[in-house]
Amino acid sequence: MRVTHGRASIRVPHALTALAMPTSLRTAYRERLAQGEIKPDVAQAAAVEALSRLEADLDNAGEPGFSLFGRKPKSQRGVYLWGPVGRGKSMLMDLFFDSAPVTKKRRIHFHAFMAEVHADIDAWRKGDAAARKARFGQHKGDDPIVPTAEVIAQNARLLCFDELQVTDIADAMILGRLFEALFARGVTLVATSNRPPDDLYKDGLNRQLFTPFIDMLKQAMDIVAIRGPVDFRLDRLRAARTWLAPNDKASQAEFERLWADMLDGAAEAGVTLEVLGRKMRLPRAAGGLLRSSFASLCQQALGPQDYLAVAERFHTIFLEDIPMLSPARRDAAKRFNTLIDALYEADAKLVALADAEPEALYPEGDGAFEFERTVSRLHEMRSADYVARIRD
Repeated sequence: MRVTHGRASIRVPHALTALAMPTSLRTAYRERLAQGEIKPDVAQAAAVEALSRLEADLDNAGEPGFSLFGRKPKSQRGVYLWGPVGRGKSMLMDLFFDSAPVTKKRRIHFHAFMAEVHADIDAWRKGDAAARKARFGQHKGDDPIVPTAEVIAQNARLLCFDELQVTDIADAMILGRLFEALFARGVTLVATSNRPPDDLYKDGLNRQLFTPFIDMLKQAMDIVAIRGPVDFRLDRLRAARTWLAPNDKASQAEFERLWADMLDGAAEAGVTLEVLGRKMRLPRAAGGLLRSSFASLCQQALGPQDYLAVAERFHTIFLEDIPMLSPARRDAAKRFNTLIDALYEADAKLVALADAEPEALYPEGDGAFEFERTVSRLHEMRSADYVARIRD
């Protein structure tokens, strides 16, 4: 028999099944409350009820088996959790994922999922019969949506999406047909988002073509708002120093502890952003968190559009190994200025590990005067008022 623990599926002897079964969502949530890891929250409690209902539905449905009558597996009514960042949406979905009584299940950031979908669509369109057969198990037809949906459904009966958002017209135009095909194949969906369904792809090009997807989500899922007054991530940042200098062992240890605390057990899956037709790989990313070195973001040939994409995609950036700056590093300093401007305008939070305090980073020489504006912003970004800003 196969059981699931964390994000991995393992095989255990039947005699050990009772010992290996995952903890129920309600039990796991109560344990966190009892341990003081989270505080009681009415909005979270409503989400726990909705997810526990789905947990029971999946358990009652059982794993789909073979049928002489060709009966198709049935999708269960999913759950869509939305609200501002830091309210515990991802934490609740992780607890649900660990407890969900499903062998074939997958938790993935929505951007990463759509990147895979576009890769499958491209492979179908460009592949010959042999290549299609090898990848999809079929080769006939011009429409890539159905074979793509069948591959997804074969590998995951339950899909859990973190941070579902739609800003790209290419995504918007295929989502309706793709999810109609997934639901028809018995896939159940759980998702977190910063926006309610009606605000997805808001003001987007040809949005009227996207609204059937919104209606489908609302019909197939319980919509639960998590808009409690407590931002748990901001609480963690408020209690911590967000500018760590000098870059010594003590600061490095504090940086690592805060990163682990903010991850809260999530895996660093990495993200690839596409900016002006170029791909920007960010390997140390998890949900709305990004960790990167100064060299990776400021000593590469990146420009304003890249930094705007980073600021839009991530709510908190951990930037390490910020060096002392000088005219010899003028280009890197200019990129750093641009990065900070983008983060500031987006209300993104910054945790920095640096060789010195902001005012001492660029002490003299050509470019030092221009850096003073960045110094001012860095001081504001480490203030309690800035950290407390609410970001959509």
